[in-house]
Amino acid sequence: MLRDQLIELLQPVVVNLGYELWELEYAARSGGGLLRLYIDSPQGITLEDCERVSRAVSAAMDEDDPITGQYTLEVSSPGLDRVLRTAEHFARFSGERVKVETTNAINGRKRFAGRLTGVSDGQIALEIEGGLIRLPIDGIHKARVAPES
Repeated sequence: MLRDQLIELLQPVVVNLGYELWELEYAARSGGGLLRLYIDSPQGITLEDCERVSRAVSAAMDEDDPITGQYTLEVSSPGLDRVLRTAEHFARFSGERVKVETTNAINGRKRFAGRLTGVSDGQIALEIEGGLIRLPIDGIHKARVAPES
C-alpha cells in the first residue's frame, strides 16, 4: 500500500529533524495528488517547522520518487481536533473528549462521543452517557479529539 510505503520513507526524515510524524494522508486526484503530513513536537509546531520538514521531505521524495505524476505536498500541525489512529495516540489523549466512528456497529451504533479513559489490550475505554464501553482500536474507522470549548 502506498501509504505504508510513504510512512516508511518519510517517518525517519521527520524524526531525524526532531519531530513526530503524527499522520500522513495521500489522495490521488485528477491533475495531481495531495500528500499531507501532520507533524508534532512537545514544543508545538511553527510555520518554520513546517517549512523545514517540507524541504527535507521534498528532497527525500525527489530521490525515491514513490508517487508517479504530480502531487502537492502540505505539512502542518495536527491541530486541536487531531486524528487519533494508534494506541500511542489514544494513550496520549487519555482523559480528553473524543469522537469515534467504528467500522462495524457495536451495541447497535457506530458513532460514539465521550471521555477517553484508557487504552489496553488493543482497545480504548470510552466513558459515554450509558456508562463505559470498550472499542477495539483495529475496528475504529475514524477518531478525533473533540476539544471542549
